[in-house]
Amino acid sequence: MSVKIKDLAKQLNLSVATISKALKDSYEISPETKQKVLELAKKLNYTPNPYASSLRKRSSKTIAVVLPEVADSFFSIAINGIESVAYDKGYHVLIYLTHESFEREEAILKEFQSGRVDGILISVSGETINSDHIKEVIAAGMPLVFFDRVCEDVETAKIITDDFESSYNATCHLIKAGCKKITYLSTSSALSINNKRMEGYIQALADNELKKTSENIVSCTSDSIGNYKIIYDLLKKKNRPDGLIASVEKLTTPVYLVCDHLDLSIPGDVKVISFTNLQAALILTPTLTTVTQPAFEMGKTAATVLFKSLEKRNYHLNKEITVIPSVLTIRDSAT
Repeated sequence: MSVKIKDLAKQLNLSVATISKALKDSYEISPETKQKVLELAKKLNYTPNPYASSLRKRSSKTIAVVLPEVADSFFSIAINGIESVAYDKGYHVLIYLTHESFEREEAILKEFQSGRVDGILISVSGETINSDHIKEVIAAGMPLVFFDRVCEDVETAKIITDDFESSYNATCHLIKAGCKKITYLSTSSALSINNKRMEGYIQALADNELKKTSENIVSCTSDSIGNYKIIYDLLKKKNRPDGLIASVEKLTTPVYLVCDHLDLSIPGDVKVISFTNLQAALILTPTLTTVTQPAFEMGKTAATVLFKSLEKRNYHLNKEITVIPSVLTIRDSAT
């Protein structure tokens, strides 16, 4: 049975208010009384209940992190960055997964309007084309910060990376390595990160006098089996591309599998670059050339900005944008 403040008060013959103030190191309570309370609390293994106190303070000491998935190494690393800040602040972190579903994302955000959490960090789903549910939460007074995947039309803080520049540089590298037919493997057109990466790719083609055709950009899905078939059909063609840019991590595996099954050499027949934080990039055969997002730093920065809003009443999140550059690391797959 858990020990409550009233149990401490009864044993020490003090009021509940005095016990509460003593536990908070209030100046109103004498050092002698504080010592008695702390000693008894330690003896009885008393643990404060953050949810009970939240009903009085209107603070849950909890933040929510809403993600499309955790299988992607970017998000698992970003969580570590978020928790590094939350832990120091004495906050709990609740992880919510939308599984790339707008409907789930909408339902999750509606829950937060009851005051279950103090603030929200979110990376939107691949189906999110309407941001009304996010605007409603912000209008209700809930601090919310985007990281990685954002809604451009929502006025709040956004922590992003240089997706356009990163894709531009990756495409230019493939061109310098001799590629003439580079294909961009796209994901959801609703995602701003995908669109900016695609724009960087298209600009690099234009600047290097390579034509963009309808076959240059191939739309993939969230289904691994479906993606395998899409990439297989692409690479079995006689006029197959000689360079591939995988816009997200989940496309890396089907690219390598298809090349193996079709007996295509990487980088001899096709050079490959992927946007990924996958540590296994170093042990793939051949090693994978990557555009690595600063996942830990993005998570840490997003949490830091959110806590500024929670701690300072006059701190406004509107239109604050932080860009943290990604890193292009050249390895064997694109040499």
